[in-house]
Amino acid sequence: MMAQVNNFLGQKCIQENNLRKELLHDYCNASHCRCGDNASAVQEIGKSISPQQQSERRSPFMTGHQQTLAGETIGILAGWGRFPIAVAEAVKRRGGRVAILSIRDHADPQLESIADAHGSVGVAELGRVIAFFKMHKATRITMAGKVHKTRLFEKGAWLRHLPDWTGLRTFWPHFVSRSRDNRDDSLLGAIASTFSAGGIAVCPATDFAPELLAEEGVLVGDWPNKAQRLDATFGWRLAKELGRLDIGQTVVVKNRAPLAIEAIEGTDECIRRAGRLCASGGFTVVKVAKPQQDLRFDMPTVGVGTLESIRAAGGSLLVIEAGRTIFVDRDRVTNFARRSGITIASFFDNQGELSIQSLCASVA
Repeated sequence: MMAQVNNFLGQKCIQENNLRKELLHDYCNASHCRCGDNASAVQEIGKSISPQQQSERRSPFMTGHQQTLAGETIGILAGWGRFPIAVAEAVKRRGGRVAILSIRDHADPQLESIADAHGSVGVAELGRVIAFFKMHKATRITMAGKVHKTRLFEKGAWLRHLPDWTGLRTFWPHFVSRSRDNRDDSLLGAIASTFSAGGIAVCPATDFAPELLAEEGVLVGDWPNKAQRLDATFGWRLAKELGRLDIGQTVVVKNRAPLAIEAIEGTDECIRRAGRLCASGGFTVVKVAKPQQDLRFDMPTVGVGTLESIRAAGGSLLVIEAGRTIFVDRDRVTNFARRSGITIASFFDNQGELSIQSLCASVA
């Protein structure tokens, strides 16, 4: 048995070394350098990575810090999905209390049993949000979970999501006078400014749950082959440009052809659309942060639902951004991906490019 284990580990080492050579070769070809396939060349590439990136790569907790929250009440404005639950549990582990305000028709009912104080609110009732958190002495809050923006564009949306006075003042330039656009950054920035004026500071969720951030490396599955790496690099550039325009975070590609891009419909529907357009499957999903990403909200988030969509649509590789992607229910996600034959690879960004150099440098 030990001989078989040693043989398996030896083969894995050979595979990884061969991959590193291929990565270095790809990088050299792309940058037209003549450094060669040797250790000194890898070290030279490593020098191009900033000290901050090298420091981040050594720790799985890329931002935020381990902190004790004993005696402090942290507010959570909770949308759809498991992300708010994960943040609440992290706050509890650090000794804090959680005051959770669930957005109606979005948040998981389980939040009520976790919260020290719980309430529900309409998506546009910003005055009630401020009053609730002030009542429970939560001066620091985070926004976690998805808000289904498509509902804001349904017929009669204003009647179903009737704003209070504070919400009306905040959203008037966006939906009534239309002097401002309705991109995510614009809307979320306006909401955060309103909360700040009311004495409530909006913080990144990773300030309270840094362990949710994805580290660098191939997290599940085999190393991507050359065709997948080409798709990942191509898709990364597209996704970063998509994010720069504040349209979406996700691009689906195959053979360096874009199959689908995310807009208001969200990541899961983007993936499903790619599956309908590419019956042969085997495509790559790239999900990254915007270049101008405000870490306080709308961070790229991956959960089991993302993997379920990829499997159902026929995808084979998920590429995410290290240090800037939230990994919800990590064990469930990795187990599901492993059973489904889906590879999850996480890379750093290097000025809008997938940082192959950083992966090479990690072996120097």
